Amino acid sequence: MEVGQVLHMNAGTGETSYSNNSHLQKKVISMTMPIIEEAMTNLYSSTSPSSLVIADLGCSSGHNSLFVVSELIKIVEKLRQKSGHQSPEIQVLLNDLPGNDFNTIFKSLPSFQKNLSSQLESKDAGPYFFSGVPGSFYGRLFMRKSLHFLHSSYSLHWLSQVPEQIENNKRNIYMASTSPPNVPKAYHSQFQRDFSTFLKCRAEEMVTGGRMVLTFMGRKSEDPTKKDGSNSMWELLAMALNDMLSKGLINEEKMDSFNIPHYTPSLSEVKSEIVEEGSFSIDRLEFSEINRSTYYKEYNHSNISEIAANSIRAVAESLLVSHFGDGIIEKVFSRYKEILSEHISQDQILLGITNLIISMTKK
Repeated sequence: MEVGQVLHMNAGTGETSYSNNSHLQKKVISMTMPIIEEAMTNLYSSTSPSSLVIADLGCSSGHNSLFVVSELIKIVEKLRQKSGHQSPEIQVLLNDLPGNDFNTIFKSLPSFQKNLSSQLESKDAGPYFFSGVPGSFYGRLFMRKSLHFLHSSYSLHWLSQVPEQIENNKRNIYMASTSPPNVPKAYHSQFQRDFSTFLKCRAEEMVTGGRMVLTFMGRKSEDPTKKDGSNSMWELLAMALNDMLSKGLINEEKMDSFNIPHYTPSLSEVKSEIVEEGSFSIDRLEFSEINRSTYYKEYNHSNISEIAANSIRAVAESLLVSHFGDGIIEKVFSRYKEILSEHISQDQILLGITNLIISMTKK
């Protein structure tokens, strides 16, 4: 599976689109906003730039795509007014994999800019320039020493590829309690290679003193197979797929060769790679937690299993369709909702999500 060519969040604005199933991601961004504001404030205060280049990696599409950009522009405008400086020109670079729904983002730009202008106190703010940059962030994306501020949320837990030599992970699609010992080791090794490459590429592209804030799903335990709200969701999806296998809707070879390119690291694993790569100093490295049940109730979502299933479908359907075809998707997720309903009522661990937040400065 060529992950970079296959993986994308569900496009459009339909029931199973990422746009309609990413409110949780927006909540996480909102929780991280004080750290984002702190990083931008420190950057602006130390440089007072006449121009800024901001990149958002893994921007996806929908209502979250321009949310961070909007908040960053407001922060910069507030800082420059306080300091009495002229408004800097801002270049915004939106990155995601080639299959991303960039069209939806660019169609929304006129209304976004109009709304942003109405929210800013000053009429001479900007100008702002927007560009799309398709490609994997596990490679170079931008010119050397061109970026001042980089943000990425809920993207770096996706790996560049499925780990190699895990053919013996039969009937599983991820690191599970029944996975052989080599499987979590292979996932960890793939994360190390990917995150190290990510840091090396960004070190080339960022200016000295530039800031980077990353948020991705992680885990508290040093044991990657210990049950938590992330790996349990994949284990239950594997149960739905195994049901399809037992009914003859998919074949054994397809089932045994499918694995999710996803890894939730611990704080120590993240810190180790940053320190070893050596190009960034760590300003903050911490985790936050969010409970799906509490969050969904805030939005009056009563059917937690249905919302949880749709959220997984919105991010993973492209991988499933590429491997199994689209003929079984409705049956898989119908069964997945049933399985989630059975397990969520008995196991509250499924509802917990741990997020890692890292704020760094380019040395």
